[in-house]
Amino acid sequence: MRLTVFVIFLVLVLAALAQAQTFTVLHSFTGSPDGGFPMTGVIQDPAGNLYGTTTYGGGQNCFPFGCGSVYEVTTAGRETVLHSFSGPDGDWPYGPVTRDKAGNIYGTAGEGGSPNCAGGCGLVFKIDTAGNETMLYNFTGGSDGCYPAQGLIRDEAGTLYGTTSGCGSSHAGTIFKVDRAGNFTLLHSFTGGSSDGAFPDYGHLTMDQSGNLYGVTVDGGASTACGPYGCGVLYRLSENGKFTLLHSFAGGTTDGCNPWGSVVRDKAGTLYGTTYYCGSSNNGTIWRVCKKGKETILHNFAGGASDGCYPPAGVIRDSKGNLYGVAVECGANGYGALYELGVGGMFTLLHSFAGRDGAQPAGEVWQTAKGELFGTADLGGTRNCSGDACGTVWSYVP
Repeated sequence: MRLTVFVIFLVLVLAALAQAQTFTVLHSFTGSPDGGFPMTGVIQDPAGNLYGTTTYGGGQNCFPFGCGSVYEVTTAGRETVLHSFSGPDGDWPYGPVTRDKAGNIYGTAGEGGSPNCAGGCGLVFKIDTAGNETMLYNFTGGSDGCYPAQGLIRDEAGTLYGTTSGCGSSHAGTIFKVDRAGNFTLLHSFTGGSSDGAFPDYGHLTMDQSGNLYGVTVDGGASTACGPYGCGVLYRLSENGKFTLLHSFAGGTTDGCNPWGSVVRDKAGTLYGTTYYCGSSNNGTIWRVCKKGKETILHNFAGGASDGCYPPAGVIRDSKGNLYGVAVECGANGYGALYELGVGGMFTLLHSFAGRDGAQPAGEVWQTAKGELFGTADLGGTRNCSGDACGTVWSYVP
């Protein structure tokens, strides 16, 4: 009798846990006139609506998949295309967006705009609440930079900060700001080499209360273990323009290499992020760098069914210090995974993508105050885009 009661209790507990931990596909992209291939994550407004970009889809002016779109998805799963790019007004948006209190949305398009570069040099855009686009700045492909591959952050004055992945004085990318009137200021040109970074990609910058900017670059730094271009760096750019290299990734099995995405900063000034490659299994790492510059590897991705591999998006951090992110491959089905790294170092695979619910998640995760997680998968879903499924927007309730 006691055994029967225990078994019933255990079944009820497991059922409750299964019900509590719910993964939901909110939207499967369809291509045109919808969007397709959301390579970045989402942001959320106070009403719970989600906003992001798709790299392709939208209008068909850009052969063969379309120029991309800006979209809104409600928590009930209803999607609205806020803007379809046409090429000259932007193409290939794959950075996250930011939003002001009035509901205007700001972001970057990796191509389009000025014809000085193949496909256009990229631009900074604003989408108002009526869906009208304003091109705040067109990159020229010169010293100002080109191909902005990261999204933007916005300060209290409404000034936007971002990076480009190419051009600049050394053709290694730039850091810039654009004010509300569209006035552009070059803050830093990456030079690569042992004392600088090169080619920032994915995610966005991070700003502290003093106005210092933090970020990572894919290449650059002192290590030659990754070849002549370096293994990537973590950096700080002060409000007065001083560039400081906080950490050069060393590559190999004891450190990570090629960091993509954003970094997150805690109250003590410690920074957290990921690298796409290297580490003990060459599947990437999660790292921590304290204020004094000491790095600690928190997790080496092992690949396989019970871990992820190749994390492109950085991590987010909750109030307790737990870290969350996605890996673009591995997991139980090989299509990528959503994970948690606890304060004590315990790694938990929260969800393995299976294809129809999404595949190859590359964007940063968004977390609400209640702990619910939202994100995107670049591929997968139920709709076809020229041979590949078009991607999804999803939620996860722990």
